[in-house]
Amino acid sequence: MMSNSFVKAPAQASTKVFFVMGDRIERRARLQGAWLNIFDITVPAGSRTPLHRHASPEVFRIIEGRLTIRRATENGVEEFEATVGDIIRIEANQAHAYSNPGQERAVFSAIVDSGMAEFLEAVGSHEAPRTAPSAETMERMKAAANAHGITILAA
Repeated sequence: MMSNSFVKAPAQASTKVFFVMGDRIERRARLQGAWLNIFDITVPAGSRTPLHRHASPEVFRIIEGRLTIRRATENGVEEFEATVGDIIRIEANQAHAYSNPGQERAVFSAIVDSGMAEFLEAVGSHEAPRTAPSAETMERMKAAANAHGITILAA
């Protein structure tokens, strides 16, 4: 019989924390020579990502709070609320976005490939932004996204 054992990994000295569009992103695991990267993402109340797509699939697991998830399907764009424990699968090239319309922060783990990890680290800043992203910041984000094979569909 398989065990459902969990082991708490100690904090690593190499843990990287940065901010992208107001979200706090912390790399929790990276397997050298493999595509697997796990990030914990803290989404402040009111924060969101624009509708976008990329060649790599992603898996999200909600740890705390609630997120509104938007993703394209064969029947159009579906929107639903994801809560603690929910697992959301984003297929390769599936348009998707998330937002936190609530009053409390939300936290989720994201399993992403190395290309997405490189994008997040390339556009991340070491300090949390004090205001909403400016038009100039959004243009830089779009340019960086395009350079990493990510298409922003709606800002």
